[in-house]
Amino acid sequence: MEELHNHVRELRARDRLSQAELAKLINASRQTIALIERGDYSPSVVLALKIAKVFNEPVEQIFELKGGDSHG
Repeated sequence: MEELHNHVRELRARDRLSQAELAKLINASRQTIALIERGDYSPSVVLALKIAKVFNEPVEQIFELKGGDSHG
């Protein structure tokens, strides 16, 4: 089974942003950021695109599928 992995925590550290600061920038809660970082919540496409814009990175550099058969 495929799982969504992300690099949000690393990018936040790179840009010296707290979870609360990132949350404010994308109009989400700090708890949502924590859940995304832990892999307990998969963000909507809109939220993922907002995160990518904040970090000035392509969304596929932040979020990736791992495991399972990638061909469906």
